[in-house]
Amino acid sequence: MTASSRDEFDQRLSSEEQLHADSEPLAWPPPPDLLQRLAERNANTLATLAALEERRTDLGDDDNPLMQEMLRMDAKLTALVEIVNLLLAPAATLPPRRALRFNAVGALLPPALVPPGDGLLLRLHFDACRSLPLELAGRVVHVLDDGRSFVEFAPQGDATGDAIERLVFRHHRRKVAEARQQLG
Repeated sequence: MTASSRDEFDQRLSSEEQLHADSEPLAWPPPPDLLQRLAERNANTLATLAALEERRTDLGDDDNPLMQEMLRMDAKLTALVEIVNLLLAPAATLPPRRALRFNAVGALLPPALVPPGDGLLLRLHFDACRSLPLELAGRVVHVLDDGRSFVEFAPQGDATGDAIERLVFRHHRRKVAEARQQLG
């Protein structure tokens, strides 16, 4: 499964970015009850990220009073989330940002994120909601020549895998839009 998981990882869209990330050793294979708890937490985290990241930015051109009110409420909600993030996860307590690449299958991690042992628990903190990390159980299945490691994630269920793929797509779409903006 490890060679095919690496091939599957390479064939899927992945997000390559600098995220606040850390990890800790984890016995492999992880107990089913831990995987179930992670799946439940990750489902909530991914739903929260989707709600916070999927804002309509084209509402500003609409003269409709209802749309303008929605924009004001969106701005207030954004400010509230930022305040909660600062209280629950101050920047000083977050792990450092690290360059990594991930999708629902696995991740390419720098050596600093790979603890010794069979498995690991990877925590990814996204800027939209730093206080709710995405926590993924995995194991190193290949070390690249440049020192990065390919980590294959434990099965997480179709719903969680699909939600991670949507998160990756949103991040990819945002990077493409930013690149186009810089060119145009």
